[in-house]
Amino acid sequence: MATQVDIKELLAAGAHFGHKTSRWHPRMAKYIHSKRGGSHIIDLTKTVEGLDSALAFITKTVSEGKQVLLVSTKRQAAEMVQQTAEEVKMPFVVNRWLGGMMTNHNTINVRIKHLKSLEERMANGELAAKYNKLEVQRFQEEIEEMNVLYGGIKNMAAKVGAVFIVDIQSDHNAVAEAKKLGIPVVAICDTNVDPTDVNYPIPCNDDAAKAVKLVLSYVQSAIEAGQAGATKKADTPDKDESVKEA
Repeated sequence: MATQVDIKELLAAGAHFGHKTSRWHPRMAKYIHSKRGGSHIIDLTKTVEGLDSALAFITKTVSEGKQVLLVSTKRQAAEMVQQTAEEVKMPFVVNRWLGGMMTNHNTINVRIKHLKSLEERMANGELAAKYNKLEVQRFQEEIEEMNVLYGGIKNMAAKVGAVFIVDIQSDHNAVAEAKKLGIPVVAICDTNVDPTDVNYPIPCNDDAAKAVKLVLSYVQSAIEAGQAGATKKADTPDKDESVKEA
């Protein structure tokens, strides 16, 4: 079932408020409705169009069994992004984007395997049995520090199906790595950014917590719809197999 976007909800959340006209990017011109009080006003009909395309793509991607990586290292949105990702069991990055997080998967994977090994050895008591309390405490601190960096991508596939980004200016490195790998980018695009490298731009205020939270709720619904579709496919026997069984 398609995720329904409500333009009134977008208006109430302040999704239409762009940046000061002096900070605009010309490539966002087609998404701007007007100027008010020295700031640009985003055309919410374009926001709805952008969301409709982006959400349909996300649902399709997830229904094919692929992951969507959710990204926001911007403090205002980080907690919301992590909560959304955890609820739908998708990978996320909210603290710091490490260079090569997607493009250098082998190196990152070595660190993640080390983290998982330490966690397993801590949980089964191996470290406590082998080391003294101070050394065990140091291992625990290492686990916590590594989880800050890698916790959200511990179970990320070698190549995700899409990347969703709240602010492409703050997380331009994520955009660059996705582009290098040919991974489609879905992103909120405020009036001050260049949307050229975004496959599915969502023209919207990326600073207002209410607007970001609303967009994330739509993204979550789209992911859940895709997961339901994937489950349905898995539960439906292959036509050829059905014939064989008969």
